[in-house]
Amino acid sequence: MKFIDEARIEVIAGDGGAGSASMRREKFIEFGGPDGGDGGRGGSVYAVADRNINTLIDYRYAKTHTAKNGEPGRGADCYGRAGIDIELRMPVGTIISDFDTGDLIADLTTHGERLCLAEGGVGGWGNIHFKSSTNRAPRQKTNGKPGDRRKLKLELKVLADVGLLGMPNAGKSTLITAVSNARPKIADYPFTTLHPNLGVVRVGQERSFVIADIPGLIEGAAEGAGLGHRFLRHLQRTGVLLHMVDLAPFDEGVDNVADAKAIVNELHKYDEALAEKPRWLVLNKIDMIPEDERAAKVKDFIKRFKWKGPVFEISALTGLGCEKLCYALQDYLDSVRREHDAAEERAIDPRYQGNDDERARKVMDAED
Repeated sequence: MKFIDEARIEVIAGDGGAGSASMRREKFIEFGGPDGGDGGRGGSVYAVADRNINTLIDYRYAKTHTAKNGEPGRGADCYGRAGIDIELRMPVGTIISDFDTGDLIADLTTHGERLCLAEGGVGGWGNIHFKSSTNRAPRQKTNGKPGDRRKLKLELKVLADVGLLGMPNAGKSTLITAVSNARPKIADYPFTTLHPNLGVVRVGQERSFVIADIPGLIEGAAEGAGLGHRFLRHLQRTGVLLHMVDLAPFDEGVDNVADAKAIVNELHKYDEALAEKPRWLVLNKIDMIPEDERAAKVKDFIKRFKWKGPVFEISALTGLGCEKLCYALQDYLDSVRREHDAAEERAIDPRYQGNDDERARKVMDAED
């Protein structure tokens, strides 16, 4: 299925039903009085995050989503039936914004998260609400309120723990094939990957993480060149970035250091927060270099690239070094998750509330 990561839709909530101006008429009841019921509420439109959906393709073609109107009220104190709500199921990671103003409406990050996009109109009042001591037979009623109507922009950001970035043909698709069950298209020409691919990497019976293969970047991607600029947003949710470099390009005239620096510049141009994410250097195609020359080649690249972070030497084609890389990624992600859980626990633990003196006293009281 083609990956669809953007869509524009219109949601229309149902109008509220009109109230009824009815008078009670029954045999032997001379002054029945008003008995007009209220109109029903219009149906609302909700967005629901669903982890079983991977793309926004359903909304590429179905652009208008309309809920039912509420039914009008009737006599004998009968209230109109409310319009049925409709739910639009979207992938986890969908960002919903107002198409006209660009204002952020929602960021669906949790499975089952539910949000009202357009609220149905309130039903009108029947004449039973207008009865008083001076108005025994009211003929007043009100019409229902119109439902909300909005044009929305849907944008999907892939939720992955690890994101791959690099120039075209750096070996990203080959790596995700080697370490996960994903099977992206692989070929020896630029821009083989036309859409992001997700794969689950398992390093143990209960240990796994999600890796995303993003289309290759070229210089000028942040301004719209190439394919990668459309998918830079998918890297913003990742926990760590793997910067893959082809250490043995077929064209001897290619300067892989200049290419690597160009990608770093594109990250800074697109989003400084993205550029500050933890980034590991992965030198691929190490098997194409004679063993006695590998160490010198790696050392020379790191020196010219001025890299001081983690470095991994792999061959995605043969699997050399891939296992070591996966275990290192899993250990890092586990530590980040533990720190996050500990921070959340401290935030809700009453012992850690207040100033330093109060916190110390609470901790000592708890220990006693």
